Amino acid sequence: MPLAQAPIDSPFGARSVASEVVQGINLQGKTAIVTGASSGLGLETVRALANAGARVIMPVRSLEKGERVAAGLRRSTDNRQIDIAPLDLADFESVHSFADRFLATEEPLHILINNAGIMAGPERRIDAGLESQFGTNHLGHMILACRLVPALLRAGRARVVCLSSIGHRRSPVNFDDPNFEKRPYDKWEAYGQSKTANSLFAVEYNRRLEARGVTAYAVHPGGIMTELQRDLSSDEIKAFGWVDDNGKVNERFKSPAGGAATATWCATSDLLGGGGGVYCEDCNIAIAVPASDNGFSGVRPWAVDPGAARLLWDLSESMLDERFAV
Repeated sequence: MPLAQAPIDSPFGARSVASEVVQGINLQGKTAIVTGASSGLGLETVRALANAGARVIMPVRSLEKGERVAAGLRRSTDNRQIDIAPLDLADFESVHSFADRFLATEEPLHILINNAGIMAGPERRIDAGLESQFGTNHLGHMILACRLVPALLRAGRARVVCLSSIGHRRSPVNFDDPNFEKRPYDKWEAYGQSKTANSLFAVEYNRRLEARGVTAYAVHPGGIMTELQRDLSSDEIKAFGWVDDNGKVNERFKSPAGGAATATWCATSDLLGGGGGVYCEDCNIAIAVPASDNGFSGVRPWAVDPGAARLLWDLSESMLDERFAV
């Protein structure tokens, strides 16, 4: 049975931006890690956390680009505690190396935001032939979050935020063929499956760790035009109605700062005292909707199903040939 989803009384909403969410919040002495932080939502998430006083680590694939972005953020936030480190979520050795380096510092980790991702690209294979969207969006982040558990526990109270998407509506996890070995590759089905996996991971991770002080949340940031659309043609983007013939972005879309608001809210808000394991959007807990729902809000049942979440955990460990002591 899917987990209960009930909105709460939040002063923020669909048009809130990340800077509003952290007003009055003091994160000095806290450490955060934000993946995918060199552009788009990740960049704006780092900006908000840094403005609130947090030390923020930006794991990046390109150290050159990452340092340019980090330098700009240090200037604009007047926070010198913004650092970069190498990480490629599609290279699992790289993920292990990043986590091991952080653990070696014996620092506590208060916030982990799994923001990076790829969307609807052509069929690609990574690490021993795994489908790239499932491998990068879900498995890479699973390794990261599980390896960093000792640092999260060291913080006493910590939060993990997993970026999902309205794309979860496209597909549940196909447990018989998650790697598209038995069926034709469909880039949108692969993306949807990976975003469902992000949400289910938050459900099971929270179940395993909440009693020890670590809560996890899944987040739909909203529609935003960022580098996430890099693999889509302009014709595809127009056909979806995301932009018009003049390139004007659909009014339903958010700015990057607006898209960063819900992840920032989940990472910092005292209003989430009821616990984790929920799917959030528009700076609130989303409503549960039927599998047949065709609207633009709410979470479908397969993305918050505890039974599916446990199956996914077992499947993921099998695919990675790794067992996590979580």
